[in-house]
Amino acid sequence: MKGDRVEVVIDAGGDTRTYEIEATRAGRRVDVSHGRGIVEVTETTRGGTPVRTARFMSGRVLALVEHPAARPVFEDDDEPVTPLRRSA
Repeated sequence: MKGDRVEVVIDAGGDTRTYEIEATRAGRRVDVSHGRGIVEVTETTRGGTPVRTARFMSGRVLALVEHPAARPVFEDDDEPVTPLRRSA
């Protein structure tokens, strides 16, 4: 969802660097995968086509934080629910 982002903090030889990967358009999402010493963060479309990819050595990753986009709050959510009728 647009607004989803992942923040990656890495060790850069005595210093730290922070990278942010964000879903920039509606319908895109940010996926995180890891394996074989690599952490991969990918922005993908609805169809699964990768748009941007960032790869980090997992030994250098200090923190990986996922920030989901704020979901809309519906005020009408507290309305009473009408029960369904059972058929005979």
